[in-house]
Amino acid sequence: MNTQLLYLTYVTLFTAVMWIPYILNLIIVRGVVEAVGYPQNPKPIAAWASRMKAAHYNAIENLAVFATLVLVANSLHLASHGIVLSCIVYFWARVVHLLAYTFAIPWVRTLAFVTGFLAQLCIAWQILAS
Repeated sequence: MNTQLLYLTYVTLFTAVMWIPYILNLIIVRGVVEAVGYPQNPKPIAAWASRMKAAHYNAIENLAVFATLVLVANSLHLASHGIVLSCIVYFWARVVHLLAYTFAIPWVRTLAFVTGFLAQLCIAWQILAS
């Protein structure tokens, strides 16, 4: 497996497990019965859990773009240092984004998001330039 596919796997697995902490908070706050049901007046989850849930949604939305770009680059047999570096940067930008969003660090969250977006643009640029 090449490095860009490895980092796509890391990003995908990271995105796949992001739900666990905020669902655990939901169960703790509401109890199992309400957590799996549809209560009339549900108790709100913790603020950090709500932010983590929003970060998870954002990660899922961006995973569609990132995965597509990596798979296109791979299908074209593009594995330049720029693409590999962009994949690594994207992964760490998503990690920082989740943490900054969860712990309400506004500038860091925004910078992490923009960094991930620019990493995607770098991959797209290299695909289009090939």
